[in-house]
Amino acid sequence: MSTETGQLESPAPQIVAEGGRVVQAAVPPLVEPPRSGSLADIPFTNAAEAPREVVLSRKDDADGTWRDVTAERFAAEVTAVAKGLIAAGLKPGERLAIMARTTYAWTLLDFAGWAAGLVTVPIYPTSSASQTAWILADSGAAACAVENVEQTRLVTGRRAGLPELRHLWQLDAGAIAQLSTDGAELPDALVTSRRQGLAPASTATLIYTSGTTGRPKGCVLTHGNFFAEVDNATELLHPVFKSVSTEPASTLLFLPLSHVFGRMVAVGCLRARVRLGHAPSIATDDLLADLAGFRPTFLLAIPYVLEKVYNTGRATAEKMGRAASFDRAAAIAQRYGQALVARQTGTGPGPSLGLRLAHALYDPLVYRRIRAALGGKVRYAICGGSPLGKRLAAFYAGAGVMIFEGYGLTETTAAATVTPPLAPRLGTVGRPLPGTAVRIADDGEVLLRGGQVFRGYWNDPSGVPQVEGWFPTGDIGELDADGYLSITGRKKEILITAGGKNVAPAPLEDRLRAHPLVGQCMVVGDNRPFVTALLTLEADGLKHWQRMRHKEDLRIAQLVTDPDLLAELQKAVDDANSTVSRAESIRAFRVLPVDFTEESGHLTPSMKLRRSAVATDFTEDIESLYPRR
Repeated sequence: MSTETGQLESPAPQIVAEGGRVVQAAVPPLVEPPRSGSLADIPFTNAAEAPREVVLSRKDDADGTWRDVTAERFAAEVTAVAKGLIAAGLKPGERLAIMARTTYAWTLLDFAGWAAGLVTVPIYPTSSASQTAWILADSGAAACAVENVEQTRLVTGRRAGLPELRHLWQLDAGAIAQLSTDGAELPDALVTSRRQGLAPASTATLIYTSGTTGRPKGCVLTHGNFFAEVDNATELLHPVFKSVSTEPASTLLFLPLSHVFGRMVAVGCLRARVRLGHAPSIATDDLLADLAGFRPTFLLAIPYVLEKVYNTGRATAEKMGRAASFDRAAAIAQRYGQALVARQTGTGPGPSLGLRLAHALYDPLVYRRIRAALGGKVRYAICGGSPLGKRLAAFYAGAGVMIFEGYGLTETTAAATVTPPLAPRLGTVGRPLPGTAVRIADDGEVLLRGGQVFRGYWNDPSGVPQVEGWFPTGDIGELDADGYLSITGRKKEILITAGGKNVAPAPLEDRLRAHPLVGQCMVVGDNRPFVTALLTLEADGLKHWQRMRHKEDLRIAQLVTDPDLLAELQKAVDDANSTVSRAESIRAFRVLPVDFTEESGHLTPSMKLRRSAVATDFTEDIESLYPRR
C-alpha cells in the first residue's frame, strides 16, 4: 500500500504465537527478486537510464571541495579499471582483496572487480599482519589492493606464505590510474562478456567475520543476497533512499566498507541512485568537517557516532555555562520525540501545546545545532551495530532526525529487521525486513530466514548452519504482539551468577557506553556472587571533565581513583542499574587506566568486546571487585 507521498507502507507481519508468546513474525517481500544479472550491472544500468544523474561525489584532496560524478562517468571508470584487472590476467571467480579506509577508490574497485567477474574480499585497514595473511591465504586471493605504503609493507612481509597472491597494488601510489592505463587497449566488450557470465546465484564477496574468538570465517554472499537486501530496504525506507522532498537524497558514508553494513549502503545507494560520498575518518573534527562540506540528507551510523554528537553538544553547552539549559532541552526533545512516535503509531495524540511551545523555544538554541553538526540537512539516520537506546533515539526524533534502528549480521547481508518509517517503535530494532522471517527458539535465540541469508562459510562444506531450517544468530531476543524485535544479549554471553540469576550484559554495557565519560565497559558476574563491571575512560569526555573541574594536571593513574570522577561514574552505573532488577545490577566497578582497543586485542575490528581476552588480561582487577574467599 502507498501513502499520499508515494511511500510504501510495510506489509503487516504474519504473527505466530505459541502458549501466549509470540514466537514468529514474517513480512512478505515488497519486490520480486531478479532472475538474471548481478551487482556488476548497476553502474551500466544507471548510465543507460540516467547518464547525467549524479550518483557519487568525491572530495578533492587539494582544496577539499566535493566534485560530482555522473552515472555515465562512473560506468566509464568502472569499465577502465575492470579492463585493467582483466589485463592483469585475473580470471572469472578469482578473488580480489581490498584493504583501505572508506574511499571512492574502494567502491570503484568493488564494482570494477564485479564487472571483471571477480569475487571481492574486504580486509579491515586496521587488521594485523597475521589477520591479513589469514584472510588472503584462506580466500586464495589472486590480487590485493591496499591504501598506503604501511599496508604494502605489511602484506609484503607475509608474501612468502601467500603463493596464490600474484598482484599487490597501492592505491595512494596511483594504482587506479595504472590499472586504467594497463587495460586501455582492451575492448569494452570483454567487460560486457564478463558481466554476462554472472547471475544472482554467483558469489559476489567473501566477508570475514571479525569474531570474538577463533579465526575469522569468510561469509559467502551472493549477488542475489545483496539484491534481496537492498531492493526491499530501499522500497521500505522510501523517504530515506527516495527523497519525498525537493532535496535530492544523499548520504556520506563513514562506516568501514570492510563491514557488511557499510558495503550494503554503498550498493543500495548506487542501486537507488542516491548521491554517495565517502569519509575515511571518524575522528570527531574530521567527520564534522566532512559532514559540513557534503551536507547529506540521511546518515548510516553506529550508536557511537550519534552518542559522540550528543555528548559533544552537551560539552559545548557546559563550557558556555549552559549545561542545565541543554539538559532541559534534551528532556523536552525526548518527550517530544516520544509523543511524535505515539501519534504515528496511533497510541497518543502527539505533542501537547505546551510541549510544542517549549520545543519551538529550544529548536534554534539546541536542536538546530545538533542538526548542523550532522551537516544541516539530515532528517533520517539508520542506526545499527548495537542498540542505540530509547532515550537517545527519542532525543534525535525530537531534534528533527528520525532514527530507524535495524538488526542483522554479516551472514544476513546486514539488516534482517528495520524500523518501518510509518510505524516506529522506540527501543526495538524494528520488524522483519520485507522478505524476511524471524523466529524465537525455546531458549530465546533469534532465528532468521530470508533471501539475504548467506550461502555458507568459505572452505566449509557443511553449508549454512541451521536449526530446523532457520539460521541461528547466537543473539537472544523477543518479539512483541506486533512483530517488533528486541535484542537482549548474546547467547554465549549470558552470565549466570552464583545465585543462579541469568544476566544479559549487553543492555547494561550499552547504557553505560552512552555516558560521555565511559569509553568501553565489560560486565562481569559469571559464577560470581554478584555483578560487577570494568570501565575505561573516553578520551574527549575525560579532557572536557578535567577542564571543567580544573583537574588538567591529574594523570590517568590519579584520575582512576579520583573521588569526584568515581562519583560521576557511580551516577552512570546507577542510571544503568535502574533498567534491571537488583539481582542483575552492578554492585561494584573498577576504572582501568587503559582503554580496550583493537590494537590491544580487546576489541574486534567491528568494535565488539573480546571478553575472554579482557578477562585474561585484567584478572587481578576483576578479582579485586570480589571479597576474598
